[in-house]
Amino acid sequence: MDKEHSFNDLNGESVASKTYRYLQQQKEMLGDLLFIEPNRKIMQTEVKIETIQKNTVEEIRPTNISQIKENNKFTMPQRTSDLMTGDTPEWMNAPSLPILYQEIHTCLNCALGTTRTNFVFGTGNPNADIMVIGEAPGADEDAQGKPFVGAAGQLLTKILAAIGIEREEVFIANIIKCRPPNNRRPEKSETEQCEPYLMKQIELIQPKFILAVGLTAANTLLKSENKMGEIRGKPIDFHGTTMIVTYHPAALLRNPSWKQATWDDVQLLQKMYVESKKNTK
Repeated sequence: MDKEHSFNDLNGESVASKTYRYLQQQKEMLGDLLFIEPNRKIMQTEVKIETIQKNTVEEIRPTNISQIKENNKFTMPQRTSDLMTGDTPEWMNAPSLPILYQEIHTCLNCALGTTRTNFVFGTGNPNADIMVIGEAPGADEDAQGKPFVGAAGQLLTKILAAIGIEREEVFIANIIKCRPPNNRRPEKSETEQCEPYLMKQIELIQPKFILAVGLTAANTLLKSENKMGEIRGKPIDFHGTTMIVTYHPAALLRNPSWKQATWDDVQLLQKMYVESKKNTK
């Protein structure tokens, strides 16, 4: 790391203050891969700073998580708990999806819980190799309590079928479980409350692949503000699970010109999925 990022040139600051500033910078750059509570007293023996060469700093982005040293990777259980504050809730110990549903389906942690018709937990194969993750339930999903059942959901089913995957083979969920009024984009406070539920689902299912449809889903998971062109069309290492990002089916209904790019993305998913099945035989 070059001199301007070292701890030795910040005159007048304590070691703890220097370390905290550094970790805050890393969090802004890498998301929640590095995390520390603001009020926690930092001891020199608690923090190990890995040296990063100057010419690689720009390459270490959420879309290149695999480049981060192995000992900085989170496992799914750690990732879920990192999103929580305070005492550990009972649902975090749920051993299965049905029990998790029973623990969380009455959630009122944000205002969306008071306006929903149904809590949209997710549906599909609990042992799926592929998870499809979208943004939020719409009107049809809210009415039926299932994700992707409207026009966008019908298109998603056709997209999966086109690459030889039945809808029943995958598990489908959203970043948040309750419909935002008028189908508006979820607010940050809402995703922060609901994302731990999704991470617990990922932990229980342990998929090999995640198909993130839409920027809200992708950027929420990656803790980034990327544009679609920056993250689609390539595999992303998401805590050991391969993520493919593509357009949301609802966006394709509004912008048919994006269908070719989406087709390219799901073909990449198909290729990697088929290859993974060969390797497990």
